[in-house]
Amino acid sequence: LPQASPALRPCVPGLMHHRQVQRALRALTIPLERLHIMKGHMMQAMRRGLGRHTHSQATLKMLPTYICATPDGTEKGDFLVVELRQSQVRTLLVTLSGDGNLNPQMMYKTFEMPEDIMKGEGEALFDFIAQCLSQFLANTDRSPEHIPLGFVFPFSCRQTQLNKAELISWSKGFSCRDVEGKDVVQLLQTAINKQELSHVEVVALMNDTVGTMMTCSTEGRPCEVALVADKGSNCCFMAEAHLVETTEETSGRMCINTEWGRFGDDGILNDILTPYDECVDEESFRPGQKRFEKMVGSLYLGEITRHVLIALAAEKALFTGSSVAVLKEKGVLKTHQVLEIINVEEGMAVTKSALEALGLQANERDCSRVQQICRAVVSRAATLYATGLSAVLSYMCQTRDMDQLLVNVGVDGELYQGHTRFEEILQSVTKLLAPECVATLLPSTDGSGRGAAMVTAVAVRLEAQRRQVAELLAPLRLNHDDLVQVQALMRQEMELGLGQETHANASVRMLPTYVCHTPDGTELGEFLALDLGGTNFRVLVVKVTDEGIRMASEIYVIPTAIMQGTGEALFDHIIDCIMDFQEKQDLMTHTLPLGFTFSFPCQQVGLDKALLLTWTKGFSASGCVGQDVVQLLREAAERKHHAGLKVVALVNDTVGTMMSCGYEDPKCEIGLIVGTGTNACYMEEMRNVGTVEGDEGRMCINMEWGAFGDNGCLDHIFTSFDRVVDDQTINPGKQRFEKLISGMYLGEIVRHILLAMADKELLFHGNPSPKLYTKDIFKTKFLSTIELNGLALRQIRQILQDLELNASFEDSVLMREVCHTVSMRAAQLCAAGMAAVVEKMRENRGLDKLSVTVGVDGTLYKLHPNFSNCLQKTLQDLAPNCTVTFMPSEDGSGKGAALVAAVACRKTSPGQ
Repeated sequence: LPQASPALRPCVPGLMHHRQVQRALRALTIPLERLHIMKGHMMQAMRRGLGRHTHSQATLKMLPTYICATPDGTEKGDFLVVELRQSQVRTLLVTLSGDGNLNPQMMYKTFEMPEDIMKGEGEALFDFIAQCLSQFLANTDRSPEHIPLGFVFPFSCRQTQLNKAELISWSKGFSCRDVEGKDVVQLLQTAINKQELSHVEVVALMNDTVGTMMTCSTEGRPCEVALVADKGSNCCFMAEAHLVETTEETSGRMCINTEWGRFGDDGILNDILTPYDECVDEESFRPGQKRFEKMVGSLYLGEITRHVLIALAAEKALFTGSSVAVLKEKGVLKTHQVLEIINVEEGMAVTKSALEALGLQANERDCSRVQQICRAVVSRAATLYATGLSAVLSYMCQTRDMDQLLVNVGVDGELYQGHTRFEEILQSVTKLLAPECVATLLPSTDGSGRGAAMVTAVAVRLEAQRRQVAELLAPLRLNHDDLVQVQALMRQEMELGLGQETHANASVRMLPTYVCHTPDGTELGEFLALDLGGTNFRVLVVKVTDEGIRMASEIYVIPTAIMQGTGEALFDHIIDCIMDFQEKQDLMTHTLPLGFTFSFPCQQVGLDKALLLTWTKGFSASGCVGQDVVQLLREAAERKHHAGLKVVALVNDTVGTMMSCGYEDPKCEIGLIVGTGTNACYMEEMRNVGTVEGDEGRMCINMEWGAFGDNGCLDHIFTSFDRVVDDQTINPGKQRFEKLISGMYLGEIVRHILLAMADKELLFHGNPSPKLYTKDIFKTKFLSTIELNGLALRQIRQILQDLELNASFEDSVLMREVCHTVSMRAAQLCAAGMAAVVEKMRENRGLDKLSVTVGVDGTLYKLHPNFSNCLQKTLQDLAPNCTVTFMPSEDGSGKGAALVAAVACRKTSPGQ
């Protein structure tokens, strides 16, 4: 300022020093845009830490804790805690009364640990801990009954179960020999047993971050996130278990210890690191490690402030004319002093006093600037904590498929307790970075003690629940021997069904279809197909060429008056629809072979002749039962003067499924339906079909296996739930196998199991909704939705809402287990039946190995996420000498019927 007046010149150094201070403050201030970027990087690091193939290189280790539930307020009983501290052992006895965990009773005692124990033999350390525990218990009035214990062990471990953890490395002054690489839970349990405390069982190991989360959970207020803002820094949260690829757990949620202090060790934070941070890092025990923790942990905030003051003093912006040599001494400025400077209303006086205590001569301006620096350092830490918390909350919201996440966050540590504005900054910045999340901060009370007791109490509650659930579901869980027996029984019933003299009394009817060949690829021409199985029916034209199959179809409605009128009126209506379709397709002058899929019970006596046994599905047309339905159709065509109708085959949908897939794969000789109902068919040797004359070639047998067990042979695997479902059907005692497998019944089985669990207070706190008592309210399609990985799907929440169920997340996990048990039993039983079929085919043909394809259709097989895999795996186990390929069918009742007609025409044409 060359033109400045003398009066202004004394202000120039002050203005320059002000700029230097502002530059330092700017360096400690991170723009909102950069915080958003940092949040995104942390979410990426979380995903890498959870990934099976990326975990080892991730900066966030995302360690599984094997804690899969939070307290629900019903926990009750006495729980011991042993906490290993810096140079102490703390023992606690916590009594919970099941009152929502609002008023736990606590007794504790702290024991000083000799230094030689910390550096001696590992066995001596655990013996000392057990002795402390024995002495503590001797002074309580508790009877020597079973007492579960939680172990707080604040060292780096490789945890593989809640009660199994191998020590990776010692820290914090400990260096006991012969412990690293060993299970510390087992070492403690062995030491406890030596003290003749066999009634004490170590059931859980954890760190203080997890304890913080657990101690903040009370009845009706689960806490799913914890943040510790102390000398170190960490966060844990309840993650979707199926996303934790480093464990085998796929159901429910699991608490993940993020170990986020290492975030930034890969250089991702380099652009926001200040020269002051670099100085602190260089002077630390492990330079280049735990970069995030060194910006936020209370162990380091005093050091960051010290280096800012050193830099500003060197630039003459502070303590002019005063020696600042004291600031060069590491650790001279503590974080608690920094917090006092910015917290107390009389901050100026406190600041001056604190600086003078260090031997620094500070004027009023120095004190003001020191206050600004302290606020900036602590505010940056709070802002970075908020950024990390925002990353965790947004990740939870995304992986739970929620529009808005409402969550409780347990918070503990020196910064949270010691800085009046920490919570305000944490909440305001979190709202800016994660507006889709509403977090309520809950102060933790003794997370490492009371929280450890909560972890232990939840583990005990869940174990008791698991035993009851396992007992209730045990009858539905079939082992290998059970399935082998079902396979043998199916084979026995198949033989009876094929026998001329035993057929009438067999539960598996083994009906001849008179379909004696599968497609071989030489089929050519145009064919009509008629698919009649309900209130709607289809007419199709199927053109088979060298290039493949082309189809056109139309759906027609059968009015109720016709369904329940006369047989003549019904078949006249069908012919009218066929003629309408042929006119639209310009086929009236063509006489095309027709395949007729007729999905009602029939006694088939020829490929084009079948006697209706009974109407189902709401039909009751008179004059049809006992009559040949093909002949009824032909007579209707005559009445309508429709000469161009040539019915060559009548089939059911199972045979159609086999034929449809047989056109694509000549090895397809089995058909399987697993949908609303279930059935199977296969190509049997004619010599074994005692109900039809002739021994040459093969014939497709319609097994009608849904009735397997109607003679009582499966009673031993019928559970009480199956019997209740059977009793409430329109045909009690009939179609017993189908009622264990098919989609029409699985939802009902699940519903009755859920009611039984609620009655035992294992679900819904013993209060199911009145809606759950409604028959058929729990649809089988719900099983498919609930069993998809990721219980947070909004479709599941919609199911619970529709059923008016007030279900906790743990309830949802248990519902998933029930659904999985029921659907897997269905798949296993289906596999046992199919194993009997393929083994019979292999033996029929005298083969060591059979390779065959199964054409399969049905919503349960196609839409359920696990059914097909379980079916195939179980079949491979039961029939190891058979290689079975499953081919999903496309339109077996339409295209398949046309192909039956095509094969029939192929076999009757000249030269065949």
